[in-house]
Amino acid sequence: MFDIGASELLLIVIVAIVVIGPKDLPMALRAAGRWVAKIRSISGHFRTGIETMIREAELEEMEKNWREQNAAIMAATPTQVPDWDTASHSVPAIEPAPSTAPQTEASTQVPEKTTESEPQLPLPPP
Repeated sequence: MFDIGASELLLIVIVAIVVIGPKDLPMALRAAGRWVAKIRSISGHFRTGIETMIREAELEEMEKNWREQNAAIMAATPTQVPDWDTASHSVPAIEPAPSTAPQTEASTQVPEKTTESEPQLPLPPP
C-alpha cells in the first residue's frame, strides 16, 4: 500500500530524532505502535463485518434460488396422494392364539364395538 524505500525510511528516522529528540523517541515509537495496533484492530473488525454481510447476502441469494428451483420441481412433478378411504376399507381383526391355560369369565369377555368404522381388536388373556 505504502511504498517506502530504505532511503525514505532513513530520512523519516533522522527527522524524528531531530524533531522529537533521542530521549523521547522510545515513548513516541510506543505511542505510534499503539495507534497502529488500534488501527489494525478496527480495520480487522470492519473487514470481518463486511465479509459477514457479503456471506449473508450470498446465503439469501442461494436460498432464493433454492426456493425457485424447489417450486419448479414441485410444479413439474405431480403429487400422488394415496386414494385411501378409511370408511370403505376394513381392517381385519387379529385373533389371539389359543392358550392352553384354563379360561376364566374375565378372559372370555369380548369388548363391545363402538362404531362400524373403528374395529376393536379383542384383548389377549391376562
